[in-house]
Amino acid sequence: MQLLDGKKTSEDIKQEIAAEVQKMKANGEKVPHLAAVLVGNNGASLTYVGSKVRSCEQIGFESTLVSLPETITESELLAKIADLNEDDNLDGFIVQLPLPKHIDEEKILMAIHPDKDVDGFHPTNFGKMALEMETFLPATPFGIMQLLERYQVETAGKHTVVIGRSHIVGRPMSILMSRKGYPGDSTVTLTHSRTKNIEEFTKNADIIITALGVPNYLKADMVKDGVVVIDVGITRVEDASHPKGYVITGDVDFDEVSKKSSFITPVPGGVGPMTIAMLLKNTLLARQIRARK
Repeated sequence: MQLLDGKKTSEDIKQEIAAEVQKMKANGEKVPHLAAVLVGNNGASLTYVGSKVRSCEQIGFESTLVSLPETITESELLAKIADLNEDDNLDGFIVQLPLPKHIDEEKILMAIHPDKDVDGFHPTNFGKMALEMETFLPATPFGIMQLLERYQVETAGKHTVVIGRSHIVGRPMSILMSRKGYPGDSTVTLTHSRTKNIEEFTKNADIIITALGVPNYLKADMVKDGVVVIDVGITRVEDASHPKGYVITGDVDFDEVSKKSSFITPVPGGVGPMTIAMLLKNTLLARQIRARK
């Protein structure tokens, strides 16, 4: 069994991007500039955005944090996004989710210009991904593809089972794994909460990618020997014996499933760190595309 180490791989990718930024600086070129829009004071969102800003500083990007009050109206937020779309100094920006309940998240995400949508959520970019065109891939699926590639996990002709059909992970993952090329060329089954007898699919899977959000859902008796397991799940589970009072748990019963796996991601330290690295990679691509125009 080999661990797919997202922490180490994400640091490798950041170093590669930092070297690219140094070359840009040496050539007198503009360095990538990423902005993050944060509405309100959600604790988890503050942590995520803070780590994104620190990562930008670490690799030499410019970064801007746009902090807006929880009471902002939908129309005011849309006006702010229109300003960011027009700002020539910005290469890409993200709107940190979740947003306050009085704001329609879909309307906000649709308002981001596809050329600056480094989260890869806009239908234009989603469509380009499905058509195998150059675009910004959703950061978490992009990170999974990088892990598979950098650990040289064989995907061609393999049966990949994806658990979960969210637009952020499950559905794009099913498209990416079935695309031509490497990693890809896989036969994909997309399963979800309504799938009957799901273990019939997982037992025959060469690769399982689970993004269900149910702690320890995938058990050892649901997988075959030699399986590759990618665990996207991340749930806080109360644990009185732990100093923090909780532990972070994935969708996979790691202790048991790892004994049967050829490759497996840990939680934490697997897919999570890759997401921010891929956001940075998308921002670098946005700068490169803008420089060509």
